[in-house]
Amino acid sequence: MTTVDNLSFGLKLFSALGCGLVAGVFFAFSTFVMSALARLQPKEGIAAMQSINIMAINPLFMLALFGTAATCLFLAVSSLLKWHQLDAAYLLVGSLLYLVGTVLVTIAFNVPLNDALATVKPDSTQGANLWASYLTNWTIWNHVRTIAALAATVLLTISLCNRAVQ
Repeated sequence: MTTVDNLSFGLKLFSALGCGLVAGVFFAFSTFVMSALARLQPKEGIAAMQSINIMAINPLFMLALFGTAATCLFLAVSSLLKWHQLDAAYLLVGSLLYLVGTVLVTIAFNVPLNDALATVKPDSTQGANLWASYLTNWTIWNHVRTIAALAATVLLTISLCNRAVQ
């Protein structure tokens, strides 16, 4: 293997693992974290989610979410330049699924919902009203992110397997 092949393999592996890691975090929220928060009184659920949203902005999670996005962007562009290769379609679709279905959905839907929640007082009537819709809307968009990141993981893993047999 050449240095370029090793770099390409490393980027694909990092991207696949990053997509899988992010899918796992979102899966946890979709399958039990949000349900657990919904069982709390609104003021407790709001306070807990506000705290989670603050703590989520940390270097490790940002590296997983946006570092994976950076490598997926690179892989998407490189797949177009190497369209003749067997794994190009898997790389392109997997990368776009992550970029659009995970990162863009996060920025366009989940973050604005988090920002709105951050402005309410947990023990207010406004907070309780927002919390009811927040739980439903945030979780729906989180399901989308989870499925997109998981599908991206599968496609990027297939691209790794296809390159290994060439």
